[in-house]
Amino acid sequence: MNVPSINEQLRYFEKQRPKIVKTIRQLVEIESPSDVKQSVDRLSTVLASRFAELGGRVRVHLAEKFGNHLQVDFKGRGPRDDKPVLLLGHMDTVYPIGTISKMPCRVIKDRLHGPGVLDMKSGIALALHSIQAMLKWNAGKLPRPVTILLVSDEEVGSTSSRALTEELARKSAGVLVLEPAQGLAVKTARKGICEYELKVTGKAAHAGLDFEKGQSAIVELAKQIWQISQLTDMKRGTTVNVGKVSGGTRSNVVPAEATAVIDVRVSRMGDALEIDGRLRSLKLFNRNCHISISGGLNRPPMERSAAVAALYDKATAVADELGWKLEEAAVGGGSDGNFTAALGIPTLDGLGGVGEGAHAEHESVIISELPKRAALLAGLIARI
Repeated sequence: MNVPSINEQLRYFEKQRPKIVKTIRQLVEIESPSDVKQSVDRLSTVLASRFAELGGRVRVHLAEKFGNHLQVDFKGRGPRDDKPVLLLGHMDTVYPIGTISKMPCRVIKDRLHGPGVLDMKSGIALALHSIQAMLKWNAGKLPRPVTILLVSDEEVGSTSSRALTEELARKSAGVLVLEPAQGLAVKTARKGICEYELKVTGKAAHAGLDFEKGQSAIVELAKQIWQISQLTDMKRGTTVNVGKVSGGTRSNVVPAEATAVIDVRVSRMGDALEIDGRLRSLKLFNRNCHISISGGLNRPPMERSAAVAALYDKATAVADELGWKLEEAAVGGGSDGNFTAALGIPTLDGLGGVGEGAHAEHESVIISELPKRAALLAGLIARI
């Protein structure tokens, strides 16, 4: 059987558009918040069945606190030692159970709305239908081996899945991340994410009777926050945000404790190390207080390396054949692609749906863009 041309593939996906939308609806209507294991596992079971129907070898990686992680392997028609392409995504969403009743999955003009529709159940559906099409075009075998990994805890830090993601990435020729596009662009760089907690300990005292005997942890923390805020460097792409502050007990007590939670975003690994050193060497304003800092790097930055750029070039070649220009973007948010890119594995992110409103009430995907994204994904898999 002759494999259709790239433009014939696009026309095929155009005809498949209603089925792609139906699959996305099915996935969205199975709510899967990160913190409800049973719900994520229900979605995982449905997806395992769909991929098994296509001939994929399903492996479930059990997780105790979070949902189980789903791995599906497809053989290629080439040499057995060909490294697979890793399609990387996540099944969990940020929305609590019951959100679907307030944000029903529905079509409005050219958009499909619903919780998690963009981030990133449309990406999972695109992978499913791209694999299905490629099996049809290649007499039941893919042009190269493909591994699909769908994790259950990406939205809450990937603590239980990171080791598995990195293990599979090391065995892969390249990683295609099914996160949503940035506008119409794919993502060739993401910032690294660090989180710290700064704790200040002072000394409690009665604010009226013994004010001078107290040592205010809140005053010290306020001064530290001002000092920390000076670490932001927009030109370098470094932001330092004190996003949560707590402390004290009552207004008439000099506070003995205060804490701040700090979010740090960096474009380069070197900047993460520099900020870490600066935070761990903070100097006290009030020597009668004590400060301690915990935390660190959660996701290394995805830098636009030569390996990333080469994979982007392959994607632009596919898009050129499809008749459109594929742009690239650098974004502030992180994904599991940060982990794989930091290992030196060629990684391209943002190969999922096109839309807007991730994590928001107006979350939606553009239906008319789905065939192009499916054709791009299929074409790129064949070229790696």
